Amino acid sequence: MHIFITGGTGLIGRHLIPALLRDPSTKITVLTRDAIKAKASLPDNVALVTSLDDTLDFDNVDAVINLAGEPIADKRWSETQKTRICESRWQITQQLTDKINAAEQPPATFISGSAIGYYGRQGDKLVTEAFTEVHHEFTHTVCEQWERIALQASQKTRVCLLRTGVVLSGDGGALSKMRLPFSLGLGGRIGDGNQYMSWIHINDMVAAILFLLEHKNCEGAYNLTAPTPVTNSEFVKAYATSLGRPAIFPMPALALKLLMGEAADLLLTGQRVVPQKLQDAGFQFTFSDVRSAFADIE
Repeated sequence: MHIFITGGTGLIGRHLIPALLRDPSTKITVLTRDAIKAKASLPDNVALVTSLDDTLDFDNVDAVINLAGEPIADKRWSETQKTRICESRWQITQQLTDKINAAEQPPATFISGSAIGYYGRQGDKLVTEAFTEVHHEFTHTVCEQWERIALQASQKTRVCLLRTGVVLSGDGGALSKMRLPFSLGLGGRIGDGNQYMSWIHINDMVAAILFLLEHKNCEGAYNLTAPTPVTNSEFVKAYATSLGRPAIFPMPALALKLLMGEAADLLLTGQRVVPQKLQDAGFQFTFSDVRSAFADIE
């Protein structure tokens, strides 16, 4: 199988690629802006390309996995940064769908990124893939158009959309920003701590992508979150416990808004998301409890 991947040097890609290569018949090509960085972080037998030009033919590609995108919470959301967040997702996805649709023998599967931000803030409502009462805000705008572009390929190939929650890993993602203050005993809830956090262990994230790749009857949007979302208070308490530290220094909402601006909404609001379609399809999570996830990581 020949798999073409974007975002291969990101957190999910770095874990996914070695898992795919456990099958010796798998060939992987990664699109990267920085071939030197990619060569240093990816296995030697991964082919690298630096552009999606006309010489790259999708007729000999079996699956496309699209994980590219500017980190959404790393910087304040200036208008320039909002544009960067959108274009880093929409443009590459449009290029991929155009190449899939132009292929005489298109890839059988297109797995494309999205996020649970698609639903917008939802309080404590239980959110499955069938949920339609989205809250219209920036994260929904980003994800709705991202998914709409990916689905342009659905006449030529099977499309799966990854509505991803907070990915827990020991080598990147949200925990890389939390580890230092919590290790020093300076962590605590964010705002009132009642907002829900829908999370997924990196191993389950990778396993779910492999599951969707292998199960040809799966298509459409999938929530990639553990089946047990927790409130922020529960999340930070479990994380602090895994480090043997207290969680007694809350981050006031006002202070976070002054620090992050509009982007603070990502942390102060949330969604109580469950992976109903994934479980209905037969996928089994290794880490359903956030405490066991932290115990494995830390």
